[in-house]
Amino acid sequence: MYLRVYENANIEGDFHINVNELNDVLGFNLSQHTSIEEITPHLNKIKAYLLKNTSFSYQNKAYSIVFTDEIDFLWVTYGDFIILDFYLENTEMTPDELDVTYKVFIEEEPHHMNLLGIAYNWKAGLINNEKNIALNFSNNDWNKTLSLKEGSIWTGFNAMIKQGIWHIWIGIDHILFIIALILPAVVRRRINITEGAQSSSKFNIWSWEPVDKFKPAFLYIVKIITFFTIAHTITLSLASLQIIELPSQFVESIIAFSIGLAAYHNIKPIFKGRDWVIAFVFGLFHGFGFASVLGELGFNGEHLTLSLLGFNIGVEIGQLAIIAAIFPLLFLIRKLKLYPKFLVYLSVLLIIISLYWLIERAFDIDLPLDDYIRKYGFEFAVWLGLR
Repeated sequence: MYLRVYENANIEGDFHINVNELNDVLGFNLSQHTSIEEITPHLNKIKAYLLKNTSFSYQNKAYSIVFTDEIDFLWVTYGDFIILDFYLENTEMTPDELDVTYKVFIEEEPHHMNLLGIAYNWKAGLINNEKNIALNFSNNDWNKTLSLKEGSIWTGFNAMIKQGIWHIWIGIDHILFIIALILPAVVRRRINITEGAQSSSKFNIWSWEPVDKFKPAFLYIVKIITFFTIAHTITLSLASLQIIELPSQFVESIIAFSIGLAAYHNIKPIFKGRDWVIAFVFGLFHGFGFASVLGELGFNGEHLTLSLLGFNIGVEIGQLAIIAAIFPLLFLIRKLKLYPKFLVYLSVLLIIISLYWLIERAFDIDLPLDDYIRKYGFEFAVWLGLR
């Protein structure tokens, strides 16, 4: 069971009920990978059983468990689970503690153990938490007290910073967009002047020359990332305040497209001398993408200013870490003859990845390569100790 604790709102939660346990204890014959149609005739009996074996109270005041209409399913290697949402009535003023009784399946199966986790509690620094378990319940030990007063504003703010860092690191599309933007930082286009009555300039995709000093390359990075940061901060705030909302599929498609356009600009300039335009315009859409992450984390608007500030700081820290890892290497190899080819070929690769994701997102299909990219990107972030 997971609980979500919000300020000035009822405590919410959900039961994760194992299908095999339901079959054994309640005598059902539910199939693996069960469906809503198969569950529906048994819902009242399941809910009655859960209410009989679960309770919440504080200072002898009982809080009623009220089920919502939301039902979901979780299929994992160690079993199938039915997820039933609920809220605790009259908990708008969050109690300091909850006395919890949770003996579902334990009396019938003495070796069974139940777990309770806090999925969301801003002040406790628990955001989208499924890993850390607060209490466990076993035979003859199914009455326990859960403290809800631990935590502070700083703990919640720090948790939002960590979430910002984590989500820029697992946001492979955001990382590739940044890479596409900073590839030209250490070189400048060489303009070929053609002879004739009317002289003209012509760009050659291979005609790049390295910058002589560190300062102009660094200032290029500062300018690009500043415009990107300003843009995604604006739309992250607007979306979180629900002032502007865009369809997720549209936003994610534009984010995929932004990678390809930024990479194409490295091959053939679109905004000559105004690279910041790409960073700013598409940074607006990346901000909407970050806002969708806050929704997935269970964020419901409490401590809005601190949450947005913390998350943004985390994103910037994550961006700086990416740049700090890549930019010095680019500066070191900028004078090599292969750098123009490296820049162009990598940009071509980014265009291919961009088109792949654009097709997936625009047409809402799941191509297999994307799963591998996300899997190894996630594992790399874990290896770095970011999760």
